[in-house]
Amino acid sequence: MSSGISDDRGSATVLACCALAALVVVTAMLVHVGSAVSVRHRAQSAADLAALAAAVGLDRGTAAACTAAQEVAGRMRTELASCEVDDWDVEVTVTAPVLLSPLGVRDARAVARAGPAE
Repeated sequence: MSSGISDDRGSATVLACCALAALVVVTAMLVHVGSAVSVRHRAQSAADLAALAAAVGLDRGTAAACTAAQEVAGRMRTELASCEVDDWDVEVTVTAPVLLSPLGVRDARAVARAGPAE
């Protein structure tokens, strides 16, 4: 028998464990990236719908239009950051919290504009 230093038995197990650990890390990173992309898309959808709701409500006044945008944004689990009215055009900014484990909670931000076609 040879000494334990030159024995290669079990080296494949160690290599497999390292490969499995790397696979787990890559999978966790992909889940976080997918989560961030999903929240960003939700924020953009909320901004689009809030801008449309505000544009429809402009005939009742600026305050009513922004209130409608706030209600739509809240229903989509986002927060209306700003609502600006310029004549018959409305621009809304919406934020949605996204959890990025190593970086904490950040906001996904989306802007949308709605108004009559020219």
